[in-house]
Amino acid sequence: MPLGIDPKVDFAFKMVIGNPKHTNVTIHFLNATLQLREPIEWVEILNPIQNKDRSEDKLSILDVLARDRSGRHYNIEMQTTRPLDLAERLTYFNCVNYVRQIDAGSPYLDLQPAISICVLDSVMFPQVDPYHLSFRLRSDQLDLILTNDLQFHLLELPKFSPGSDTIGELPPLERWLYFLQHAEDLEANELSESLVEAEYREATEVLTMISRSPDDRRFYESRQKFLRDEQARLLQARKEGREEGREEGLVAGKIQILQQLLGVPECSLAELTQFGEDTLASMLLELQQKMRSRNV
Repeated sequence: MPLGIDPKVDFAFKMVIGNPKHTNVTIHFLNATLQLREPIEWVEILNPIQNKDRSEDKLSILDVLARDRSGRHYNIEMQTTRPLDLAERLTYFNCVNYVRQIDAGSPYLDLQPAISICVLDSVMFPQVDPYHLSFRLRSDQLDLILTNDLQFHLLELPKFSPGSDTIGELPPLERWLYFLQHAEDLEANELSESLVEAEYREATEVLTMISRSPDDRRFYESRQKFLRDEQARLLQARKEGREEGREEGLVAGKIQILQQLLGVPECSLAELTQFGEDTLASMLLELQQKMRSRNV
């Protein structure tokens, strides 16, 4: 029987990647993503899920916060939707993890890198092909990095396809992406046959435990429903925004035509779209009245 637990649901993702009982999984995922010169050997999970915290209001954000032995801080999150403010959100929380490392009066040299990893089940940058995008503070003119202390890694799942390659022969990160994409629909033994390393087996065991625990299963299903409702809400908001934008575009076009006919200074489309709906309606009404007066 398939596992039936989607590791992309934030609760399941955190139970797999951010579980103090399974830090080997966290370490393996970080090393697979970051490819550091010196692999991470130890991490501490800074915000583990507590039984007393399992309520919708307390777990609206299920990021994984971790720290390694060198003091680097990690923020790992799974996004099944793409919030309109995702870039700002990632920047804000990574900066928070950076500045919280030292107290007032402590030397800035004590600061260690803050690294954000966002697994995104949609595409944020359709204009490029790579599924793994990394961002740092660098010069616009030259290939100079100001600092490596703030890093952002974006993993766009829809861009990843293993093709005809044998799953076990894929690089470690691609095996993790395969796990995230397909674990829900596969049986535990099928995953173990494809992903033979101990960390993938351990991750599979966590999903199995969620499926067998009534409390974990119930909370997983409530989070799944919440995320689906959130996705529907965002889709509706985008649809309404597009419809509103089309309507405003039609009004702006009418304003430009009337301005041309009346011989008055013409506003550019960019200028007109800065105005609100009420302002555009007033401008159109005023121009229409002038046009009628002119034709009398």
